[in-house]
Amino acid sequence: MAESVKQAEAVAAVELTGVTKQFGDFVAVHDLDLQIRDGEFFSLLGPSGCGKTTTLRMIAGFEQPTMGEVYIHGQPVAGIPPHRRPVNTVFQSYALFPHMTVAQNVAFGLEMKKVTRPEIERRVAEALELVQLRQMENRRPRQLSGGQQQRVALARALVNRPEVLLLDEPLGALDLKLRKAMQLELKQIQGEVGITFVYVTHDQEEALTMSDRIAVMDAGLVQQVGDPRDIYEHPNNRFVADFIGETNFVTGRVAELGDMVTVDLGDLPVRGSADGRSLSLGQAITLAIRPEKINLYPQGEVDVTKAGLDMDEAMHLFDGQLPDKKVDMRAYLAADQGNVVVDGRISEAIYIGTDTRYRVNLSNDASLFVRVQNFGSRYDTTFDVGNDVYVHWDADNAQVLTE
Repeated sequence: MAESVKQAEAVAAVELTGVTKQFGDFVAVHDLDLQIRDGEFFSLLGPSGCGKTTTLRMIAGFEQPTMGEVYIHGQPVAGIPPHRRPVNTVFQSYALFPHMTVAQNVAFGLEMKKVTRPEIERRVAEALELVQLRQMENRRPRQLSGGQQQRVALARALVNRPEVLLLDEPLGALDLKLRKAMQLELKQIQGEVGITFVYVTHDQEEALTMSDRIAVMDAGLVQQVGDPRDIYEHPNNRFVADFIGETNFVTGRVAELGDMVTVDLGDLPVRGSADGRSLSLGQAITLAIRPEKINLYPQGEVDVTKAGLDMDEAMHLFDGQLPDKKVDMRAYLAADQGNVVVDGRISEAIYIGTDTRYRVNLSNDASLFVRVQNFGSRYDTTFDVGNDVYVHWDADNAQVLTE
């Protein structure tokens, strides 16, 4: 009995095995293996043409795989039409019936299934309550905002109690502020109903905000699957690092091996994390560093309190001698073997409200983008174009990529 329970728990809500989809000579999805867990919010993320919508349409039944199989809760669904699969789809265009009220739109699918009138009324009321539109049940779609129409489309899909809800960029038509609000609402609704959501988006922030796990796709291939933190902090390759958020890339060769890899960037040796990758001396690599993981400090001697440094650490470093509470920044930063400290010069400074975005030129002609919070930063200093600075990062926060 215990074994059968374990087997039931192990069955994925959606599974694709060896799935390939071709349109003539064009391969939209190539040999895709993917498991989506029961009850999770799973996003397919990637640029236009990467195969994410085609993958969703194969799960829905609007497209059939050229090769491979799609399973829903362990059952193969090849050849089963969309309306007979235990899924519902919400599209970017809500496709509401303009002549029907909100309640009638939501009830439509139940009426097609010949559900009894009392059951329809009860389930429609529950669905509208879930999306906070109960008070608007008698309005027509033209009387609703874009966000409210999106909620009606969601209620219409949820009222059928699908095992899996498929969402194809449903927030794409909304303005930025409303889209951000709806992201949080969708995630909350998914948690309340507890069913599996499979969400297609090209918006990295949207996927990071909403998802339990993300599959990053490019050119019909899944590049990486993981939770948002893993995808962001430990990208598999340059494409993932570049597509998820903003990243600095500098190229070089492995100069020294160890837990922290020393990388020769021209005449500039720096360190980064191999993150479990097998490397060899002289190997060409790319070092990826997120702009918010980099700190800037003024060069020369700096007042300890204004620099936001730890006084006890500074006193220990300089044998208790801190004349006028001054400290040499390079010596202070370089004392920690995990730190990377290089010289730089500010070539661009752009104020964007919450933080300032700097471009810093290094001595080897490379440049890095750095984001510094305008409130709560570690030092009471802003920088201007032309200022000489120390560029600092923890070696753990620079990822060595080999592809």
